[in-house]
Amino acid sequence: MRKHIIPFLMLLPFAVYHSQNKADNLNFENVENNIPKLWTVIGKDPSSISMDTQEKNEGKYSVLAQASTTGMKGLMYVLPENYAGKKITISGYIKTEDVTEGFAGIWIRIDPKVGFNNMHDKGIKGTTPWTKYETTLTLAPERTKEIVIGTLLTGKGKAWFDNIKITIDGKDIQEAIAFQKPKVKAELDNQFDNGSEINSIDTSKKNMDNLKSLGMIWGYLKYYHPSVAEGKYNWDYELFRVLPKISGTSSKQRDQILTEWIKGLGAFQTEKFTVDAKNVKINPDLSWITGSGFSKELSDLLLQLKDAKRPKVNYYLDFYDNVGNPDFSHEKPYENNAYPDTGFRLLSLYKYWNIIQYSFPYKNLIQEDWKAVLPEFIPKFVDAKNETDYTLATLEIIARIHDTHANIWGSNKVLNQYFGARHSSVKLTFAENKAVVSGFNNDQLGKESGLQVGDIVTEINGKPVDKIVKEMLKISPASNYPTQLRDIAKKLLRSNSETVSIKISRNGKPENLTLKTYEPKELNIKKEQKEFFKMLNPQTGYFYMGSADSQKLSDLFNQVKNTKGIVIDFRSYPPDFVVFSMGKLLKKDHADFVKFTQTNNEMPGLFTFTPSIGTEGNGADYYKGKIAILVNETTQSSAEYHTMAFRTAPNAKVFGSTTAGADGNVSEILLPGNISTMISGIGVYYPDGTETQRIGIVPDVEIKPTVEGIKNGKDEVLDKALEWIKS
Repeated sequence: MRKHIIPFLMLLPFAVYHSQNKADNLNFENVENNIPKLWTVIGKDPSSISMDTQEKNEGKYSVLAQASTTGMKGLMYVLPENYAGKKITISGYIKTEDVTEGFAGIWIRIDPKVGFNNMHDKGIKGTTPWTKYETTLTLAPERTKEIVIGTLLTGKGKAWFDNIKITIDGKDIQEAIAFQKPKVKAELDNQFDNGSEINSIDTSKKNMDNLKSLGMIWGYLKYYHPSVAEGKYNWDYELFRVLPKISGTSSKQRDQILTEWIKGLGAFQTEKFTVDAKNVKINPDLSWITGSGFSKELSDLLLQLKDAKRPKVNYYLDFYDNVGNPDFSHEKPYENNAYPDTGFRLLSLYKYWNIIQYSFPYKNLIQEDWKAVLPEFIPKFVDAKNETDYTLATLEIIARIHDTHANIWGSNKVLNQYFGARHSSVKLTFAENKAVVSGFNNDQLGKESGLQVGDIVTEINGKPVDKIVKEMLKISPASNYPTQLRDIAKKLLRSNSETVSIKISRNGKPENLTLKTYEPKELNIKKEQKEFFKMLNPQTGYFYMGSADSQKLSDLFNQVKNTKGIVIDFRSYPPDFVVFSMGKLLKKDHADFVKFTQTNNEMPGLFTFTPSIGTEGNGADYYKGKIAILVNETTQSSAEYHTMAFRTAPNAKVFGSTTAGADGNVSEILLPGNISTMISGIGVYYPDGTETQRIGIVPDVEIKPTVEGIKNGKDEVLDKALEWIKS
């Protein structure tokens, strides 16, 4: 989900490769798969870009962009360095033929939000001969993360591009000097690079209060102390220095040690921070400072820090431009050891707990005292005997924040082995609280399994499915129960054995079966491809949003403008962001549909509302038929955001069941052992402040699949929507 309408080129993600030291192949002479090597195709249609050996400005090749429809198509290239200098210039030769309804150009962008120019003001149209063009931007190397260049055709017709050159202050980029950003002190401290030197931690009841207090104070200082925010300390390693000093001490001794530690970080200025109370959604939870029984000196010092004058940019916590979700890119993953030592395991817990404490916009929906969670998990992390114990402890605390965006992501080898590296050919879904066969990952192997669509799996390897589900809930992160079941269904028939014994119920009769399992490559699972649009009948159009394509909207809505109704199916994830372009077509007038909450480094953990935003209307040309929007537990994040916007249409009605309840741009978190997780990074609410997280989209007409419906191949949600449109 994105917050604002931004030119597409500004939204292209930062590339993650820097394989070459010098800019290479700017003249397109090195070709791979019919595009220039090191360049990436942008736009919806990769076939619109090709190499041309006949029409060129120099060398063997030029790049040809051609299209019969409007919309962006072109190439992008990430420069291998951030360069020292004042000005950067991109130049290149362009030839066009019959370019209409758009323009051709070359573009350059400096991220994040430093500069951008795509020749929109002098874009080339019509038919033109080979001509040299150039554009210049001002460099800001100290603020730059990436420099991206590219070619562009936004309209119909043909455009050729060749002989791209980049200069820095007039010198060719090959002679340019890479900018070396000075390292902060935190990056120069490498004392514990090879281990924390902490091999054991006392987790007895006597020492637990020390560990809990240290975890909360360490995290508070990380986000509230100006010296730490400025990167003057490697805060991970400072933990390893102070932890042995307080272990086993009395509360009085501990408080004195911590007080001297904080004083040693340096003096700080204070200022009063004010905020309009009516815009506050969540206040930072700092009650523990006065409620933990600390000495008066320590409590007073911590309370003073609340009003410390902090830099806008914290070394450990930044925020993404345009959206404002947290950026944790300075959190080191310590990827060389999948089973970190004792000190690093405790560090992992402290990191995660404090990220949630100060950066999670839905902390108020955890529905338990987050401070009580910390001491509960200290023994689980410290006493983890192996990589599996550590990973499962991490997964369990992630599940406690109840966010479908939060999980352990990527190809985690530990979890792959724990849940089972082999898969059955069977797809399961939960209907009427039963695990029902809804299809097969491989049709031929599905036939060989002996199972039929509509069969109910009641036992797996002698254990009732209900009991398995109950056991898996605590390590199944999700915003709500239906979404937990969605994810558990995918794991039930995984195994490390070649067979799984199951008991099923078919037409009320029990039956025992032995189910084969396969390596994923044996199943040859292919993503189902569906057309974005089709007519269900002469009076009803159907949009499958899992294939959404903004370039087709104008033509498609011309086809349905006189129909009785349309179905917009969000039981999938939209690959294109069409909130505003499609939302506009559904209604006459502007309508607000959302507002957000964000925090910042002035007062971490304080989440305030932004003004509401909405979609424009299409005036008299809006679609006037009925609009049925379909949702279920697979409707997540961007799909939920789209649904919020589309249901503001006066003729819209939402059909289905509880959605995944996880909205807002995600922020990645890397924990020791290279464990990758995420959180929803901004709060998403209806304009009146109504929650969407965990609750999801509440349908106007609740309708859920039944076992009988699945067995008979019915789409009961769609059927109910069509019945409404017909009526």
